[in-house]
Amino acid sequence: MWITKKNLTTEEAVARICRALAVDARGAGYAGMKDRRAVTTQMVSVPFPAERRESEALSLDLEGISVATATRHQHKLRPGHLKGNRFSIVLRDLPRDSIPDVVRDLEQAKTVGVPNAFGPQRFGRAGDNAERAAQWLSGGEPGPRDKHARRLLFSALQAHLFNRVLERRRHEGTWTRPLFGDLLKKRDTGGIFACTDVDDCAARALRGEICPTGPIFGAKMRWPEGEPAKIEREVLSEMAGGSAIFDDHRALGEGSRRPLTLYADELVVERLKEHDDALRVHFVLPKGGYATTLLACAVALHEPTTVTR
Repeated sequence: MWITKKNLTTEEAVARICRALAVDARGAGYAGMKDRRAVTTQMVSVPFPAERRESEALSLDLEGISVATATRHQHKLRPGHLKGNRFSIVLRDLPRDSIPDVVRDLEQAKTVGVPNAFGPQRFGRAGDNAERAAQWLSGGEPGPRDKHARRLLFSALQAHLFNRVLERRRHEGTWTRPLFGDLLKKRDTGGIFACTDVDDCAARALRGEICPTGPIFGAKMRWPEGEPAKIEREVLSEMAGGSAIFDDHRALGEGSRRPLTLYADELVVERLKEHDDALRVHFVLPKGGYATTLLACAVALHEPTTVTR
């Protein structure tokens, strides 16, 4: 089902759809979580009996949810099926004299890229999910019983450790510069390979063809060599004590590599005729990329306590 939702999380929208269709929500699937405070469109899958007609799904009348298409498919949607996300965001209340600088910085995000940090929304409302996960996984406190909550805390710790490695690489000036032993990701195909020729890899990185990756720690994560491995092991030891906690909880996440650089594709910046202190920004990010991370390279973002427009 292609759905559009407003002021709802993906989980809330899928749960409402499943209740309305009288199907088991445990069999539902989606490829990514979309923002609550937005109008978002995405594909979801629900376990719909063969004897029932698709028109039932198309005719759903739910507050905040509309259904564009409903077609049969043999498989359930899963997170790995997501390729990327398309955004259209209005930046408001910009100082008028700073708008040329904002446009310049956003354009650089398309060509040079920005540090691919996880956004603060990954770490919970209080921002302490990573610390809670470290306490739980090291035996300092009991973990949550709910399976979803356990995965949420686990992924927050993975994200925090990645951000720490990225901070180290930025401080040392190597977040875009390949080091010997780095695991590098090809931008066009997504393939990952080890850096053995630093000069050649540096030239390709400058052209935006490849970039270094950082750790999403897990039992099956591929480790780099040399200085990149040293940095990652030091960061892991500082907060989590070592890789044993990930080996012992592989069911929560087996680990992967994440690019240190985030590029915006199809980026277009428009001045709004009706508001001379606002810009509309269109762009596409790969899965796992945060729009707030991209925008923060050019503007200071403020989280409102209420939404008024």
